[in-house]
Amino acid sequence: MSGRVVVVGSANVDLVVDVPRHPSGGETILGGDLRRSPGGKGANQAAGAARAGGAETSFVGAVGRDDSADLLLASLRRAGVRTDLVWRLDVPTGTALITVDPDGENAIVVAPGANSRLAVESPQAERIAAADVVLAQLEIPLDVVRAAAAARRPGAPLVLNAAPSRPLPDDVWDVVDVLVVNEHEAADLAGHAPAEHADAETLAAALLERVPAVVVTLGGEGSLVARRDTPPVRVPAHRVEAVDTTGAGDTYCGVLAAALARGDDLPAAARLAAAAGALAVTRPGAQDAVPAASEVAALADTA
Repeated sequence: MSGRVVVVGSANVDLVVDVPRHPSGGETILGGDLRRSPGGKGANQAAGAARAGGAETSFVGAVGRDDSADLLLASLRRAGVRTDLVWRLDVPTGTALITVDPDGENAIVVAPGANSRLAVESPQAERIAAADVVLAQLEIPLDVVRAAAAARRPGAPLVLNAAPSRPLPDDVWDVVDVLVVNEHEAADLAGHAPAEHADAETLAAALLERVPAVVVTLGGEGSLVARRDTPPVRVPAHRVEAVDTTGAGDTYCGVLAAALARGDDLPAAARLAAAAGALAVTRPGAQDAVPAASEVAALADTA
């Protein structure tokens, strides 16, 4: 492998139920059998970077001392992720409650658990300082994102997947090199109301006032790569039959970071990420659905 990625983020056990439709407020519906699988945006992205992206990947996260933690750590190790810097704490491991409808669309509620106690100390900072790319998300405290950014070596980009969406203070905006968001997150961060229906180019242009590069993922419409002083690039989606969209965006982010760490430019990295995300939605689960690097390369070559 070439390129080193450190993913700083969340790890959750996913409790998943297939439903005929997502319930409305106050409504109870009957679903299918409960599935328990490894997840969490950070852990999913680490699995994506290691397996589908083919980069040496370390995960900085926090879990409990329960069987959920054992499940998560075993999954990460199977994917080839280094887990020696994961905190094990005397609190419950994070848990995500997920419903999936017949179209593969999901609704998720997260109980953060150990994720809210994550910190970057000397061993984690040393590994981050050796990375070519640092990847973070927003299921962890903002102070952890700040600490990860501060630990980077000069020239190593911080890729921030700003999900779940929340307001970002100026000092966090200032450390982001590549922002990855979907349309809803882009609109939130750009200050557009949902009713305004701004297109991806407009949203990306607004976000480029805060960060040097933006990737807006557009589901079945592909993604948009935008950089300052460079025309935006549209990356097409691959047409597949979706089974479960859980974790597909995380796979995308992990592969994007790994490709950047190997030296690809941002549009090329986004093309590989699009192929990986497309393959991920054809399989149930999050980390369990991450494809192999050879599968990603083969699909990307068909674009």
